Amino acid sequence: MNKLLATLIATLFAGAAFAQAPAAPAATVAPAAVVKAEAKADNAVAAAVKSEAKVDAKADAKVDKAEAKAVDTKAEAKTTAAERKAKAHAKVGKADADDKAKTMAKAEKVDAKADAKADKTAIKADAKTDTAKVQGVADKAAAKTETNAVKAEAKADVKASTAK
Repeated sequence: MNKLLATLIATLFAGAAFAQAPAAPAATVAPAAVVKAEAKADNAVAAAVKSEAKVDAKADAKVDKAEAKAVDTKAEAKTTAAERKAKAHAKVGKADADDKAKTMAKAEKVDAKADAKADKTAIKADAKTDTAKVQGVADKAAAKTETNAVKAEAKADVKASTAK
């Protein structure tokens, strides 16, 4: 009976000691590290997303500004061309009958030059707008890539914290 009692008591102590293995404190430490890593990762991703949105908005604003400037430049070029044409045709109306044909030829040359200059101005304005659009797309892509890199790094940090 003493042997039986001793065996039961030994089993009881062994079971209690086994239940209080050092794995329990390690388990409570690991989740705290994981939570901290996840919080840090979330903050980094949020900052990257905010930065990307800011870059996108800035790029869109530059494109809008370039488009508005192109419209103004084209309108100004057309107005200037119309003024030059009107001035040339006014001279035709004032010219003598003998000089009318000569003045009309000059007016037609002025028309052609004014139209060509307005067209060149419009082409340059459109080229500047296109350049702004391309730069905007490049800026947006770079920001998106940066955000994706931060997300991947954050994911790796969280994964590393779970392995500890």
